[in-house]
Amino acid sequence: MKIAFIVGTRPEIIKMSPLIDEVKKKGVNYILIHTGQHYDQEMSQQFFTDLELTQPDYNIGVGSSSHGKQTAVMLEGIEEILLKENPDIILVEGDTNAVMAGAIASSKLLLPVGHVEAGLRSFDKTMPEEVNRMIADACSNLFFVPTEESAINLIFEGINPHNIHITGNTIVDACQRNLKIAEKNSMLVSKFDLGENIITVTLHRAENVDDPVRLKNITDALLELMEFTIVFPVHPRTRKNLEKFGFFDSLEKAKHIRVIKPVGYLDFLLLLSHSKLVLTDSGGLQEEAITLNIPCLTLRYNTERPETVTAGGNILVGSSKEVVIDNVRNIINDYTLYKEMSNASNPYGNGDSSEKIVDIILKIFNDGELAIKPADEFISHDGWYLQKISENINVAEYETININSLIRIVFDENKVLYPYPLLSLINKTVIIDRFNSKQS
Repeated sequence: MKIAFIVGTRPEIIKMSPLIDEVKKKGVNYILIHTGQHYDQEMSQQFFTDLELTQPDYNIGVGSSSHGKQTAVMLEGIEEILLKENPDIILVEGDTNAVMAGAIASSKLLLPVGHVEAGLRSFDKTMPEEVNRMIADACSNLFFVPTEESAINLIFEGINPHNIHITGNTIVDACQRNLKIAEKNSMLVSKFDLGENIITVTLHRAENVDDPVRLKNITDALLELMEFTIVFPVHPRTRKNLEKFGFFDSLEKAKHIRVIKPVGYLDFLLLLSHSKLVLTDSGGLQEEAITLNIPCLTLRYNTERPETVTAGGNILVGSSKEVVIDNVRNIINDYTLYKEMSNASNPYGNGDSSEKIVDIILKIFNDGELAIKPADEFISHDGWYLQKISENINVAEYETININSLIRIVFDENKVLYPYPLLSLINKTVIIDRFNSKQS
């Protein structure tokens, strides 16, 4: 068996690192394709070295350009590599242009795609990441979702529940794996007093940094929080806009704010683990914060990680100066609230997601069900049916008895339930997808 990993950015490499470890541990053949979407030295060779990963087998080196051109170059490069290597499955992770290009190229070649971290939805198509993740899911065959909520998103989009696997999120595995490396190798302790009352800030999304009103509100909030030590690794694009709108100098001159250049991932992970609180508009950082038991305030009005909010470890605060300030002070000054947020149950699992994913792939491969094959019988869609179940039967039993019937969605009164095979259906309402088949 051969697995092809496709990555293009730092978050993808981070979240794939424990999966690559697991594949190597199980002796499975694999290739690693790097599109080079993040293309500087840290994002390429040095970054793989820092994470104790082998260098990619292929680097397309797409670099920076428009979304359309970047995706087109990736599509061409990925297709060429896949035709040469002919892997049994392609794994992509997340919602970048590399993920979308990898999924499209693979599906056109009839190669099965496994989407790690599938099913996330912000329901905001102004975000390019939302479009990317939806297209990737449309092209995928196996869906490794972090939570039941993500799984339900997919079944409402018509994805077959049999192809959805709730595995948790590999970010937990990655944090556990990479924090050990950071504690061993990071030089951060020589740069900061990690015993301080640190608030770590990251800011990079267009809806914040391209909007002078939102950017000023967030900047003013940071300036007013003078009782804390604020460490702000400034993304190059964010710094450019802070300077453009005239906000950068006040941040740099503030005694309580440490404006620094972006730090390496391992240094940042160690910084985060020693922070009192994190302010961010990053999706991945919301996951890392709850994994490391750090309360998170998200500088957005929506999130594709709503389970972090439901769990109690994350609060959406948008870009209002007053809301940001009030929440920071309220959380840190209220011991009970701070403890509750710090101890929020992690919805992404306990660090065994990579093992689950690889085991699922190997079982499907060994059962001969991984390859995409043309139909060998006539199949027609009979329709969708709403049915109330009165007998004591579970999902798997119903589908065994009612051949060519697939339970898509289960309702328990007004609550939507994921159709686990052993879920009891008695007194529940279901949406059934029925097919007619006839041997040719």
